Amino acid sequence: MTNLLRRYPLPTIVLAQLFGTSLWFSVNGVWLSLAREAGLTEGDLGRLTLAVQAGFIAGTLGIAITGLADRFGASRIFAVSCTLGALANAGFMAVASQPPLDFLFRFLTGLCLAGIYPLGMKLVIAWTPRYAGAALAWLVGMLTLGTALPHMMRGVTLGLPWEWPLGVASCLAATGGVLVLRLGDGPHLPKISGRLPLRQGLAALGRPRFLAVAGGYFGHMWELYAFWTLVPLLTGRELQRLGAGEAWVPWLSFAVIGVGAAGCIAGGWLSRTLGSAWVARRALMLSGAVCLSYPWLGGWSPLFLMALLLVWGIAVVADSPQFSALAAEAAPRESVGASLAVMNAVGFGLTLPAIWLTSGLWESLGVWVLVVLVPGPVLGLWSLGRVRLAPTGPGAQA
Repeated sequence: MTNLLRRYPLPTIVLAQLFGTSLWFSVNGVWLSLAREAGLTEGDLGRLTLAVQAGFIAGTLGIAITGLADRFGASRIFAVSCTLGALANAGFMAVASQPPLDFLFRFLTGLCLAGIYPLGMKLVIAWTPRYAGAALAWLVGMLTLGTALPHMMRGVTLGLPWEWPLGVASCLAATGGVLVLRLGDGPHLPKISGRLPLRQGLAALGRPRFLAVAGGYFGHMWELYAFWTLVPLLTGRELQRLGAGEAWVPWLSFAVIGVGAAGCIAGGWLSRTLGSAWVARRALMLSGAVCLSYPWLGGWSPLFLMALLLVWGIAVVADSPQFSALAAEAAPRESVGASLAVMNAVGFGLTLPAIWLTSGLWESLGVWVLVVLVPGPVLGLWSLGRVRLAPTGPGAQA
């Protein structure tokens, strides 16, 4: 089995990533039945979602401080994180209606995800360095599908006990850990020893090219998760204007977020000839243009605005894997894992105020709350423009 997995390392990592990140929004996927049974509110959903984000940020910082990502095998860290994350996700079922224990178990789940998502990126780079942008596109595409799936599950699992989907997510995560453990570490990153503290990860920010990429990524992250949080509200608004039932909200939300997987894969394909920098810039331009124009078009046809949301869903995440590929190429070779962990920690840290602001102001501002997100793409493009970025991929032109 090991030989078979090593013949197809990218599909193995991508599948394991999908399985592992199914833990991220597992509670969101069963929320309607869970809330009804446990007496929870939408405010509790926000609290538990932020718990996962906070855990992920703490985990990435912990990886950067300890140098864990560069001191030990990525496959082992990934496998251990999947196993512990599966246990934390399962443990939540016993404390779902017992704050603050419910918050703690979701925080622990996010903590474990820090050993899955960033380490998945490192594994992709270690196994397929030549086409890192295209390979990472598949990885982020799976994360995007994992984000979208809870909305679909809201439409199809209302009659099932809410514990079942959570149990399945834990089993999938454990399976993903086994797959990567059997695959092992890739051959294209140097093996090093010794302590690599936080300063090694922060050292990459002293490199102008890495800092330019990181700035673009930070702007992207300010927009991305806040947009994903607002998708049900935006789709609900257009469906209400059409006179359609609320039952369509989860399905349309799934489409708007899930189509981002196609954007990631298409962007990865383009990066092989045009370069990751070219794809990242164009995707950020398109998502920023839609973000800026959407409030001004708020009175247009709901069908047109739904189509525009689909375009936004494609563009808003298509640049994410390309930023990771560019950052890995620009980071110090001996501390790629720590450098990516620092960039991830700061980027996900920016999602917290963006989500808090946009969701809190929605009731009073409606679609005009999207103006809060515009600085993300604008500043991201400005950062990318400060330093000329070398293209990635053979024959690429930025």
